[in-house]
Amino acid sequence: MRILLLGKNGQVGWELQRSLAPLGDVVALDFDTPGELSADFTHPERLAATVRRVAPQWIVNAAAHTAVDKAESEPDLARTINAQAPGVIAREAAALGAWLVHYSTDYVFDGSGAAPWTEESPTGPQNVYGQTKLEGEQAIRSSGCRHLILRTSWVYAARGANFARTMLRLAAERDALDVVDDQIGAPSGAELLADITAHALRSLQRRPELGGTYHAAAAGETSWCGYARHVIGFARDAGHALKTTPETVRPVPTSAFATPARRPANSRLDTSRLRAAFGLTLPAWQAGVDRMLAEVLAR
Repeated sequence: MRILLLGKNGQVGWELQRSLAPLGDVVALDFDTPGELSADFTHPERLAATVRRVAPQWIVNAAAHTAVDKAESEPDLARTINAQAPGVIAREAAALGAWLVHYSTDYVFDGSGAAPWTEESPTGPQNVYGQTKLEGEQAIRSSGCRHLILRTSWVYAARGANFARTMLRLAAERDALDVVDDQIGAPSGAELLADITAHALRSLQRRPELGGTYHAAAAGETSWCGYARHVIGFARDAGHALKTTPETVRPVPTSAFATPARRPANSRLDTSRLRAAFGLTLPAWQAGVDRMLAEVLAR
């Protein structure tokens, strides 16, 4: 089985290189991969040529424009990467009879209420990032290709910048931190998403009728403030001296920080369909965060 992985150097893409390796021949590309195979999402037709040349049975797209605030000032670029390029890839997948795995976001919803979003919940993105990601989903579905779309939230990894690392850096410099407490979701590790993907691919080979859209996130929920307190408490218990303590992480409303893009208050995702379809038990968000922190703090 040949698998084309796009966006190999992102947080999820990096973990996918590991999780997909046992399943077949993985051709892993990113926008700056040298050679004849282009994975430059700003030129979707070049992507089409790459898909035709590789002729994979599976395409896993982990590339996206994820700079939420920056997308507000460059909507055309965000739309090209998040909507037009996935649509082109889906078109080529349909022509080849290949599967397309694609990652989307809780930002396709309007963030209202307190109930977890299901796959049938009405969408209503509140910013450019969410709108372009929704358009990408729609392009994939309308292409007719066999597909698996995984919506997720609050993605992190030990590799690269993330919220936890930012909190640790600031906690080493400041006696107290103000962190948003009215946005609720589940921090979800790139490692977990990669493992879910590999498991789903094996299942889809046997049961292609399981294709479609699913919500994939760690179990449980917290606020960004709760997340920060957990991170700082873990580091303190591990013997790292920080000026900020969990008790001096102060909850503040979203309105305390002005950002170009509006953030959803409710990022809860109902994962029951994914768990039932693929026989999965999803770990509590704290388990993945603790593993990530252990790796980061050991460096």
